[in-house]
Amino acid sequence: MSDPAIAIRNLSKSYRLLGTRSQFATLKSALLKRDLKIDAEKSVPALQDISFVVDRGEAFGIIGRNGSGKSTMLKIISGILKPTAGTVAVNGRVAALIELGAGFHPEITGRENIYINGIMLGLSRKEIDARFARIVEFAGIGEFLDQPVKTYSSGMYVRLGFAVAVHVDPDILLIDEVLSVGDEEFSQKCIAKIQEMKYRGVTLVFVTHQLDQVRNLCDRALWLDRGHAEAIGDPVRIVDAYLQKVSGTQTAAAPPASEADEEKKEEPAKSDEAPEEERWGSGEVILRRVALSDDHGRELVALGAGTAVTIEMDVEVRTPQDDFVFGIGIFHADGSCVYGTNTDLEGLVPRRLEKSGRVKFIMPSLDLVAGAYRIDAAVHTRNGRAFDYRRGCIRFVVGSRVHDTGVYRPQHTWEFEGGIEVSATDPLKKNVPAPIAEAIRETQSKKPGRR
Repeated sequence: MSDPAIAIRNLSKSYRLLGTRSQFATLKSALLKRDLKIDAEKSVPALQDISFVVDRGEAFGIIGRNGSGKSTMLKIISGILKPTAGTVAVNGRVAALIELGAGFHPEITGRENIYINGIMLGLSRKEIDARFARIVEFAGIGEFLDQPVKTYSSGMYVRLGFAVAVHVDPDILLIDEVLSVGDEEFSQKCIAKIQEMKYRGVTLVFVTHQLDQVRNLCDRALWLDRGHAEAIGDPVRIVDAYLQKVSGTQTAAAPPASEADEEKKEEPAKSDEAPEEERWGSGEVILRRVALSDDHGRELVALGAGTAVTIEMDVEVRTPQDDFVFGIGIFHADGSCVYGTNTDLEGLVPRRLEKSGRVKFIMPSLDLVAGAYRIDAAVHTRNGRAFDYRRGCIRFVVGSRVHDTGVYRPQHTWEFEGGIEVSATDPLKKNVPAPIAEAIRETQSKKPGRR
């Protein structure tokens, strides 16, 4: 197995605070004391005993309140700061966009700063020449390229810094909250570039308060709170826990159970069961039952490709709500998302959720390739705070005699024109692969009475 891109082990970082008694009022007082050494009165821990690993090609988000140690963590990974204790291993070329205008000299032009910044990031002048046009085009500051950087706005700083960082072909890209300075158009451009880099296998680590970016872009997330690693793992769950903490809501591992649920807990677990459902949320609204059923209302655990199905969610309202969203997600067994949507994305405006009821998500044809899948179901607020999030609440298998690849099997037919000839090897329409259909045809032809 290859080394991870970043490995943090028992990392701690403290800053020294200098009190008034440790400072000299004048040079004369320092000379009279005959000791120019300034001792710190105390130290303040910024990060405490943190360990995690970021795999190559992973998108890793770091969230938390202001002052929780997020930027300090990025600076340590980039090598700007040294840890007080613990180890940091970084494998690959690093490009960092840590602070606004970091690495730029204010007195020289944008053109000159591109070359200086590129050389600092490990490129030769020839390599910068080959990338120069793309950097300028991405930054969108052509008419100001030959003006001193000190005349740039904060948004122009970000444009130029990000453009250089993403065009040096880094193995690891570190991004701090600076992207929030740019306008909406540039932010979308940056997100698209980050997604492209992720698909190319670049390791991404970024600090942000834009929690939707963490949900949509990250494979995992780290929540820092006052220098401690509060939680690390699935970004949806980490963001939800963080939102509930900052809103003052207690997070529950699962909503309070009914008596029937308590009885089920007493039953011994079977060792060969499928992976357990994960569940979290405030419990103000819960999904009492989530089921996958056919058009006759029968619950399904196995089905054929193209089956008409409905995802049913029985909703129990414990506290009436005006802000609510229902969502579903379908995932392959390997964790890749097949499809996901919610009522907010589809323009359904919440009015009032006061009484218990049922929500149905109806699919006339579930055209999936053979394999194992899971369904996530959730009810949450529009900003993502979960009332009840049920991950893997339904697991089902799709069967097919056709050996497609991928996850989606669209309805289709084949047509051939010109000098292309094919023979139908499946005369009995059994929907089987060609070799098997050929064997069936040969068997049928050898039966008595056939020629």
